[in-house]
Formats: sequence, C-alpha cells, structure tokens
Amino acid sequence: MATLADYPKIAAGKVRELHAIDDEHLLLVASDRISAYDFVLESPIPDKGRVLTAMSVFWFELLGDLVPNHLVAWDDDRIPAEVRGRALVVRRLSMLQVEAVARGYLAGSGTLDYNRTGAVCGISLPPRLVEGSRLPSPIFTPATKAPLGSHDENVDFAAVVAEIGPEHAARVRDLTLAVYERAAAYAAERGVILADTKFEFGLLDGEVVLGDEVLTPDSSRYWPLETYAPGRAQPSFDKQYVRDWLTSDESGWDRASNTPPPPLPDAVVEATRSRYVQAYELVTGRKFADWIG
Repeated sequence: MATLADYPKIAAGKVRELHAIDDEHLLLVASDRISAYDFVLESPIPDKGRVLTAMSVFWFELLGDLVPNHLVAWDDDRIPAEVRGRALVVRRLSMLQVEAVARGYLAGSGTLDYNRTGAVCGISLPPRLVEGSRLPSPIFTPATKAPLGSHDENVDFAAVVAEIGPEHAARVRDLTLAVYERAAAYAAERGVILADTKFEFGLLDGEVVLGDEVLTPDSSRYWPLETYAPGRAQPSFDKQYVRDWLTSDESGWDRASNTPPPPLPDAVVEATRSRYVQAYELVTGRKFADWIG
C-alpha cells in the first residue's frame, strides 16, 4: 500500500491538502484543522477530517445522477493508511475561479448585504426579511475565490460571466441551484434545514464537474428544523459554535486586532466535534462509527 510520502504535496489550504498521484488523479486529504475569521486555529477538532470526507462521499454518491463529480475512490490501495478515512482519490480538474453559493434562507453575509441594499449579490429580495427568513425561492449568490488568509467577497452574476464566460457561468448557476434544491429537500425529510451551501466546480474535457468537498458542515449551514425561528441566529451543526466562542468575552480575543485567536478550551473542541458528527448522522442516517478508518 502507498504511503503519503509517495505522493508529492502540490497544494494546501486552510483544511485540505492535495497530493499528486499521477497525471490524472490527486489525493485530497481533509485535516482536523478548523478555520474561523480567516485564521486557521491552533486547536484541531478530532475526527473533523473524517466527518467531512464521509459526508462528501455520501453526497457525491446521492447526487451522481444530477451532476458529474471528481470522486474516484475512498477505500482502495492508493489511499495511504495514515490518512485512511479522511482522503479521497479524485480526478484532476481545471478549477473554475468562483465560489458557487446557493441560499434558501437569509443568513451570514447575505443578511449584511440585504440590510444594506435590499438585495444579495444584485438579486433584489422582498422587504422586511430578517435573519433566518426563508427566501421565496433559492438564489445563486456567487463569491470570489480569495487567497489563503483573505476573505471571499460576494459578487453578482455579471462578475461570474466576466470571470469564466457566459456558458460556464450559466451552467454553474443552474447546477448550483439544482443540487441545492435536491439536497435541501433530502435534508428536510431528516429534520434538518440546509440554509445555504458553497460548491466548487472545475472542467474535465470541457464538462463542468463538481469538485472539492460537497455539502459538509464546513461548506454549508445546517440548522435543526425543530428549533427554527426567523428573527434570530439559528443553532447550527457547523463551526458557528467556534465563532461564537471566539467573539465572546470568555475568549478575550479582539477580532479587530488582527492577532491570531487563542486556543479553544477542551469543552469547545468536544462540543464542536459533537456537532459535526451529529450533522453527519442526522443527514445521512448512518452511524459515524461505521465509517472507514
């Protein structure tokens, strides 16, 4: 069986690393690192990489009839033992430089845009919406792909057209909304709201292909349906718990200071791990303990 040292590292992000297998395939490795407010935190979240990988595999398989994806394998001899359960063999893609975001609810940067302009990414919305409001229909709200350490910025559809061309822009928009609607309906049947999510697409032989991770708690806002109430921030199955602690008086961290955040307390680490695992089990109906690794 291969070892990780057999595969040259060709890129690393906040959470993932890419290693070259051959001219057509890459090893995509998810770490237990967690980022918040454009910082990679000192404290890892145990099993986070395995949750992200398991959830991506679930969704890639479920959505395979709707959109082609880059997944090749998650359990074969090309995956080194030291990263088993948190690594995927994927096809090499020529990545499109846009963050493809779908929103079915008003939250996060969308709320900020709406409160300022009455629109999100140039899409006008009805008046008197509040944090957590369900939108009349899902909207495509793209963002720039910012370098490591920088923040993605919301843009309008015209900016996507300028970046990747009208044909690819339309295809990315249509796939983003179709995948979101399918996934949101599936999650709702399991008592979970998919408020918004972010996809990345690339090209393979001229075809638009879904890549990177998909519908994980890192790339999506999942809310419990039973406690949903617009007009306030919703409890969530993602790293919002970490963000909330970092901006609390308890952390002692000043977000405006541009200094790295402090280490997370053990209780925050464990509670965050629990939320990631719970998201996987609720949405997939599977036990995380049964995942490989």
